[in-house]
Amino acid sequence: MEKQFEILRKTRQFLISLLDGLSLEQLNKIPQGFNNNIIWNAGHIVAAQQGVCYRRAGLPLIVDEAFFDQFKPESKPQEQATEAEVAQIKKLLLSTIDDLQRDYENKKFSTYPAWTTRYGVAINSIEDVVSFLDFHDGLHVGYAMALRRCVNS
Repeated sequence: MEKQFEILRKTRQFLISLLDGLSLEQLNKIPQGFNNNIIWNAGHIVAAQQGVCYRRAGLPLIVDEAFFDQFKPESKPQEQATEAEVAQIKKLLLSTIDDLQRDYENKKFSTYPAWTTRYGVAINSIEDVVSFLDFHDGLHVGYAMALRRCVNS
């Protein structure tokens, strides 16, 4: 599992570097043909991880409920993110991986229910979830990269 956590951290560090290179206006812009923006994708990565790891396991979220609701699956940006919110998202991108790894090592997810993702991936354990997160995070980093091209033009 160490490798899966390393991949999550590297993917999220890459996303943070992408965020650092953009203005608040660029992070919040929703280009024509899209229904979200770069900062929503970053927040969504955190919220989705909280939902699939903690909520599905019957454990309390590490992030507050308002943050989760703002970025959960099927949500869309409702307001412009502030500099403080961007800083919070950047911090959470890494701290929630540290929390997840610690909780995994402490066997907090010993009884994890089976389910199937919207992509048809069968999840039978927390190990499956962490592997799936590598895919999910990469997917949303890809969206953020496509959005960056749109907001830079």
